[in-house]
Amino acid sequence: MKLPTSVIFTTAILILGLFAGWGAASFTPLPLPWMLGPLLVTAVFVMVGPTTIPSGYQFPKRFRLIFIAIIGLMIGTQVTWDIVGNLPSYWPSLIAIVLFILAAQAFNMTVFQRLGGYDRATAFYCSAPGGLMESIALGEEAGCDVRLLTMQQFTRIILTLSSVPILVSFWVGEPVGSSAGLVLTGKDSGLPLWEDLLIAAAVGAVGLWIGKFLPAGHLMGPLIASAAIGLSGLATLALPQWVVIIAQVVIGTALGSRFGGMQLSAIRRAIGLSILSVGFMILLSFVISLILIRVTDMSFLVSMISFAPGGVTEMSLIALSLSANPAVVTLHHLVRISLTVFMISALAKNFRKDPKTE
Repeated sequence: MKLPTSVIFTTAILILGLFAGWGAASFTPLPLPWMLGPLLVTAVFVMVGPTTIPSGYQFPKRFRLIFIAIIGLMIGTQVTWDIVGNLPSYWPSLIAIVLFILAAQAFNMTVFQRLGGYDRATAFYCSAPGGLMESIALGEEAGCDVRLLTMQQFTRIILTLSSVPILVSFWVGEPVGSSAGLVLTGKDSGLPLWEDLLIAAAVGAVGLWIGKFLPAGHLMGPLIASAAIGLSGLATLALPQWVVIIAQVVIGTALGSRFGGMQLSAIRRAIGLSILSVGFMILLSFVISLILIRVTDMSFLVSMISFAPGGVTEMSLIALSLSANPAVVTLHHLVRISLTVFMISALAKNFRKDPKTE
């Protein structure tokens, strides 16, 4: 039986991504190499070889979501009773998130409208400091330029994902995360591998069902199920290192594949505008973190990653890699994204593009 072209292409770029991850992990100091390596190499591949890409190709969403669920399981294993007991102490940082969203939206709007020349609706949705899929969906409904919007939201995440671990390394004065030899590992349950995988699959299935009722459900559902199992003491969830590596390769390859069909000139402009936008948001994160470490028990590392304007899955992966309390980081990013989506939804009627002006 002949396999569909899209399946063959997906398999090919995953193999390419796997070799890229191995090369990045073995020969470079790149933070989070098993995700960033595949992301960068796949992005270059789909940009320089457009004739090799099947028409209308999109990386299989359901396949990617399976591996996002694996990351959710990993994060859930980091939740302890100490973290749960300390949740009320995070109220200053949760208030700071509101101020971060308002300042970031205002600055980004100026960058995209004044410097980028984007129309008001497109600039507004490009400015959202969170909620990639939600901002794209709402922007499309509002009549803005979806291609520009997708590019800007995507480059926001990529620049954040690429720069935060490096900047943190400079701040602490030594390599951190995978650059320092740290790897993403789960707990040791003492059980045979097949039992660990069976337990993980069962908890993941329950988590995916829970996730149907939650934002970022494919991450949050498994996270909650994993945390509940660990806190209850019913079982110790353990995932072997190779499973976590494969999850990073799939997520990185999927992100890189989105660059297919993009013009180099448009990408250059998007990156230039994103450097200003992301640079401001990271600087804002830095300032907020310096304040929070004086009024809360949060470490600078946890605070900085919690406010960096990346996607919840990718920033949670960075937190795992840097051993920076991923459960707390995930909590803050979910609040940021949820509040951002609420804000752009509430203001949507004020930023609809009038087709008569086109």
